[in-house]
Amino acid sequence: MNILLVEDNPGDVRLTQEAFKSTDSEIEFHTVTDGAKATECVHVHQDSESSTDIDIILLDLNLPRVDGFSFLETLKNELDYPPPPVLVLSSSESESDIVESYEQAANAYLTKPKSPEEFDSMAQAIEDFWIESARHPPAPTETTG
Repeated sequence: MNILLVEDNPGDVRLTQEAFKSTDSEIEFHTVTDGAKATECVHVHQDSESSTDIDIILLDLNLPRVDGFSFLETLKNELDYPPPPVLVLSSSESESDIVESYEQAANAYLTKPKSPEEFDSMAQAIEDFWIESARHPPAPTETTG
């Protein structure tokens, strides 16, 4: 399972990665610190047969250069196929942030946990639903014409 973690706070990166170590799934994190790098990563994965498919995107909203909303908008407007599930993971509890995230096609909005134990619970919930239960659309295949 490959997770693209879009997070600029090193502490939250570490807590997220540690939390997923407590799950049963083998997770490989691909971490970027801003929306521009996340966009590049998704485009590289879309355009390259040799790259690793991203299975889930965990996205912070408050990012340098290109924020999370702009990244979501890019995914929605520029990809020819459904992106992997995008789970917004933000410290914001603002209703407008939640609404805008869903309007930009986020699959879920999660408020960042405040303790390592809460990160563990969140990681387990993500594994139980998004990794073990939810069905995702297949990755696009290259067609030659």
